Parts: sequence; structure tokens; C-alpha cells
Amino acid sequence: MKTFNQLPAHSRVWIYQSTREFTPDETDRLKNEADKFIEQWTSHGRNMDAAIEILYNRFIIIAVDEQTAPASGCGIDKSLRFLQNVEKQFDLSLLNRTQVAYKIGTSVYTASLADFEKLINTKQITENTIVFNNLTATKGEMNTGWEVPLKQSWHSRMLVN
Repeated sequence: MKTFNQLPAHSRVWIYQSTREFTPDETDRLKNEADKFIEQWTSHGRNMDAAIEILYNRFIIIAVDEQTAPASGCGIDKSLRFLQNVEKQFDLSLLNRTQVAYKIGTSVYTASLADFEKLINTKQITENTIVFNNLTATKGEMNTGWEVPLKQSWHSRMLVN
């Protein structure tokens, strides 16, 4: 089994953020569950060359080298079932795409889109605040475009002139 860092830059990624930070115990347990899932993850009967990374005790990132085995619909469905089980087991919300994650100092926070816009309007979040672009498609894109200043992200449309 490869680690996340061993996967090539062209590996496809799916980034899921929690609406709350994982406790240290939850992070350890999540890593164990993720390793078990990756060891048995298949798509059309072929093992996936994949890894799961947990970052900032808030993000679960699934990466797969599709040049070795494409993540077909059935493989993606298995990963979504894994995430749904994790949500239930740990009382998390990982599939809520209406939350924006941002960083102030070394801390990561989430807010609803409406609340995020209010934070911008009250200048609590500026164009230089780091936001997370969970829409990045590859590990290479993630390395350069996941954590970016608000003004360089799709979130910038919320900036008031």
C-alpha cells in the first residue's frame, strides 16, 4: 500500500471536509478505518493504487492513480459508502458542500456560504485570507491550488468592491 506522498501528481483526488475538527482519538481511528478501506478498495475487481490522507484534523483526502486502475462508478460508490459510514460512526458531516473552509493563522474554520459572505462583508475575512479549494481534481493541482488566498479562488466572487 502506497502513502499519499508516494502517489504521482496526476492522481485524482476527492477532498472532503468536516464541519468540525477531529479529536486526536478520532484522527487515529479514522486513519485505521481509512487504511482498512484502502487495502480492500477495488473497482471492477481491480485493486486501486490509492491512499487516504487526513489533513488539519478536518479534511479526508482520497487519492487514486487512475493510470493503474481507473476509479469507475462502482469504485467511487464504494468510497462514498465508506465516507457515509465514517459520518455515522464518528457523528461527522463530510459531504456537506455548502460549507467553506478557511484558515486564520494555523487554525482552520468552516462557515456556511451565507456566514462566510457576512465575514467578508464585515472584513473579518479579507482577500488575503487562505481558503481551501476542495474542487481541485488532481494531487498536483492540490499541491498548488488547494490552499490559496481568497482573491485567487472561486470564492473571490463574494468579495465586495
